[in-house]
Amino acid sequence: MKIVVIGGSGLIGSRLVSILRDKGHEVLSASPNSGVNTITGEGLDAALRGAQVVVDVSNSPSFEDAAVLKFFETSTGNLLAAEKRAGVKHHVALSIVGTDRLPDSGYLRAKVAQEKLIGNGGVPWSILHSTQFFEFIARIAQAGPDGTIRVSTSLFQPILSADVVAALADVTTGAPLNGTVEVGGPERFRMDALVRRVLQANGDQREVIGDPHARYFGAELDDRSLVAGPDARTGSKRFEEWLKESVGAQPRGKVA
Repeated sequence: MKIVVIGGSGLIGSRLVSILRDKGHEVLSASPNSGVNTITGEGLDAALRGAQVVVDVSNSPSFEDAAVLKFFETSTGNLLAAEKRAGVKHHVALSIVGTDRLPDSGYLRAKVAQEKLIGNGGVPWSILHSTQFFEFIARIAQAGPDGTIRVSTSLFQPILSADVVAALADVTTGAPLNGTVEVGGPERFRMDALVRRVLQANGDQREVIGDPHARYFGAELDDRSLVAGPDARTGSKRFEEWLKESVGAQPRGKVA
């Protein structure tokens, strides 16, 4: 089966390409660097020729509200149109748990817009909603305008990116769901506590202040905003196991 992975050179895309090739599929890794641009349409028709499945794991280069909305609307619209011309039978996209719960977030509003386009796009589809990746926890620790690091005290359910890739590979090779499924980590934590733990483990002594009003991608969170539902697929890697491995692989003093 020919599968095209849009955003195939990134963290998730490159691993997905490798897994699908190991399963015996013909996989094309598509990105602007390989001459396939979903914003301009360059190279799309040629890339999708003969493809049965397209997986979109691309992301906007800008998270500014208007820019990210334009990216997902333009990219997804162009991609779906090219898929219909090519006779693609399954469109798969990676999205985020909680997209529909946080309308104050410009980024998540853009993901909702993307999902609506997919649902109405005329190509059979599946969307995988994932919780946040272990690998990105340290990036939550961004200093505010007063120099302090304020992080939400809400619950979240981080997951190893490789566990997300495994779930995405299963969705990709399965029948279209015409719906969404979720995947989340095996444990739930307070966000501020986990950010503090990751920074300390990597020798970063900055103070993390737990603040229930601290915003995440522009939205204030509650304890259900970023956690997966009871029917979600669960990743296998636990946080402390990942942290031990990731710290051991990092030069001393570096942030994960």
